[in-house]
Amino acid sequence: MNTPDSDQTGDTGEPPDHASETTQYNTQHTDDVSQSTTDTDVTQFSIPEMDCPSCAQKVITSVEQLDAIRDIDSQVTTGVLTVSYDTDQVTLNEIANQIQKAGYSVKNAGETTSEFTVPGMDCPSCASKVENALDNTDDITGYDTQPTTGTVIVSYDSFNISDADVIDVIEDAGYETTGHSHTESAQQETPDERERIWTSSRALKTWISGGFVGVGLLFEFVVTGQSAEIATILDTGIAFTDILFLAAVISGGQEIIRNGYYSARNLSLDIDFLMSMAILGAVTASFVFDQALYFEAATLAFLFSIAELLERYSIDRTRDSLRELINLSPDEAIIKQNNTTETVPLDEVTVGDIVIVKPGEKIPMDGKIIEGKSAINQAPITGESVPVDKTIGDTVYAGTINEEGYIELEVTSKASDNTLSRIVEMVEDAQSNKTEREQFVERFSSYYTPVVVAFAILTTIASPYILTTSWSTAIVYGLTLLVLACPCAFVISTPVSVVSGITSAAKNGVLIKGGNHLEAMGAVDIVAFDKTGTLTTGELTVTDIIPLNQNSTEDVLRCARGLEQRSEHPIGEAIVAKAGSAQTVTREIEEFENITGKGVRASLDGTPHFAGKPGLFEELGFDLSHVHATTDGGDITQTAHQMCTRNDCIDLLEETVPQLQTEGKTVVLVGTETELEGVIAVADGIRPRAEETIKQLKQLGVSQTVMLTGDNERTARTIAREIGIDTYHAELLPEEKVTAIERFVDEYDDVGMVGDGINDAPALATATVGIAMGAAGTDTALETADIALMGDEIQKLPYVYALANDANSIIRQNIWSSLIIKLGLAVAVPFGYVPIWLAVLAGDAGMTTAVTGNAMRLSRVMPNTDTEMTAQET
Repeated sequence: MNTPDSDQTGDTGEPPDHASETTQYNTQHTDDVSQSTTDTDVTQFSIPEMDCPSCAQKVITSVEQLDAIRDIDSQVTTGVLTVSYDTDQVTLNEIANQIQKAGYSVKNAGETTSEFTVPGMDCPSCASKVENALDNTDDITGYDTQPTTGTVIVSYDSFNISDADVIDVIEDAGYETTGHSHTESAQQETPDERERIWTSSRALKTWISGGFVGVGLLFEFVVTGQSAEIATILDTGIAFTDILFLAAVISGGQEIIRNGYYSARNLSLDIDFLMSMAILGAVTASFVFDQALYFEAATLAFLFSIAELLERYSIDRTRDSLRELINLSPDEAIIKQNNTTETVPLDEVTVGDIVIVKPGEKIPMDGKIIEGKSAINQAPITGESVPVDKTIGDTVYAGTINEEGYIELEVTSKASDNTLSRIVEMVEDAQSNKTEREQFVERFSSYYTPVVVAFAILTTIASPYILTTSWSTAIVYGLTLLVLACPCAFVISTPVSVVSGITSAAKNGVLIKGGNHLEAMGAVDIVAFDKTGTLTTGELTVTDIIPLNQNSTEDVLRCARGLEQRSEHPIGEAIVAKAGSAQTVTREIEEFENITGKGVRASLDGTPHFAGKPGLFEELGFDLSHVHATTDGGDITQTAHQMCTRNDCIDLLEETVPQLQTEGKTVVLVGTETELEGVIAVADGIRPRAEETIKQLKQLGVSQTVMLTGDNERTARTIAREIGIDTYHAELLPEEKVTAIERFVDEYDDVGMVGDGINDAPALATATVGIAMGAAGTDTALETADIALMGDEIQKLPYVYALANDANSIIRQNIWSSLIIKLGLAVAVPFGYVPIWLAVLAGDAGMTTAVTGNAMRLSRVMPNTDTEMTAQET
């Protein structure tokens, strides 16, 4: 890409500690092709250094001073600030200025990248004319012309020019522009940038500060005779060690003081302000009151700088989990046009394009296979552990991996709308849905800081009189309490746990659409299931074949296949599939006829045959109470053996058929006008892991399982008994399922409903937590459910329940441990048990790092296929 003016950065000054050197924004328009015509727009600012609640509050307070701000939301765990504003009353430049006033230097904040469609630019000569026009335009920072696709990608300073201005430039060059769209999202920090945390300017100043502290301690306690008084300021003697400690304060504390200034400017009683007051208070007391607190001030500056670096590093570990999702999809795709191929960025791939995917490559776009076949590893999307065989006509998803063969696919959705993009978007949005505990923490923290600050003032004033301490000691107590007054670790304990849990679930094929849903899932006491497609496969299969009158199993299947292969009924399809798998020989079919409500008729090899309900054969004159089962020359099922109690005679009408129906099976009889040839039983197969899933849920603490189905009582009873469901309700209409869920909510409070996300949408929406099966690529399921199992795997349900329970447990651990330690340290301060270094390391850096590390344990919770579903890693 050409960069005619790469030095135009829009830098507004040296960024302080929390200022991002790469802060950018992405304006999300409601229309990808044209500018939104509404008065309200939404902008996202990516601020990687906004890594603590106090940072976020400082920015929010500053931006909220603009009257035109409609809504504002910060996501500390991803470093993103989302602002909704009135475009008629405020500009992006004004918003960026407010962020700068909060202490965050905005660099390249106005840089936007848009893609313009220029159909007439179809050769290098045409592109050259457009490039010359763009070169002569100020505020365009880069461009890339692509004559093969007729597009121009332009980066420009949106503070000074707009899309319309760029269009004018292109059209002045003689080429019509037919459309445009924004192509960049908020920039994310790279791993290399994260590693530079420890070599950044802030880190270097911290190491210098630590060096001065170390040398000062050496002269203070080891080479004591060398620390002579070398100056006098305000009648206070300054020793050599004091100079060393002051140097430590200057090198390590300048960023803290600067951020504290911005906190005071924005009336934010945050950790930056409190630490600034503590450091300045210690230095002031040393000069003015001759209290010699230089060591305490140096310790605060050095240790708090380390705490800030640790906090940034810890929060980046949490952000990594979301970046892994974003990086699942490749950046480019190989598209096939006529007999040529071209590698292009994903944003240039359109619906209908043919994309080539070679063995071992990631699939770049959602699509349908039109050439080739391969085993596709769908684990990144559905969490399935075994690759799935895909062939022509099958759907594949962006981010999955082509394990074996060469395939060509036709793109079915653009990059911004594919399954992976929707998952990433929903995971990002999920952070905005605050849990009840998170809301409690935010309310509590608004009282915590003022109370502890008041306690610090009271301790400083009262200690000399009540505890008979010296004034210097009382001041140290007050400074120590100021360090403990910021509830950062307490506030961040819940969101980092939620992000860790949600992103861990997404990587294992489970989409949880909010921290509130994660919290609610862990409290579920009763789980209700739909039957068809949830507990069962939703596909009919042949379960029993009973040959009659000396016919063999193969004879029965051959006749049934001939009769049913022209039928479109699911029962017929199941019979044909069974015959196909058994490689049954086909027969010549003539005069096929569908007998409505009863069965089918056809002539097979010239002989009329029938297949249908028992009632059809009764109408044909058969005595179903006296039928001879095949005992030689054919197979007979265990059921037939049990029913055949009178030599080889069985009673279909009173014994065999009712017994099969009691087992939840549908019975089809096959025969001619004169002979009954056999009985075939068909049923909706139970999912292989359904019984194990129910057992695991009960082991994990679910007290009640219920099946809600529209099927008949007999089938429902059979399925419930076989799987281990506690209770069932049969023959329910969709609205009756909703009524049942409402009744369960009244009785149990927290109810989970598992369904297919389409037919069960009302019940899913009514339950405390709605869980959709097989949601990959299904818009309705993704939109309806609170939790979506992306693969068609019911065995993921115990994993979700275990993850939710572990998340709730870790959140409780983080909240109470940070609160108890903070309050415990605060109470112990006036009694001299807490030195100032311990307050910094344990109360601030230690707790922030501890709660983040504890939350990251959720990323190690994996689906377990063993009988006991436990989160062993946690």
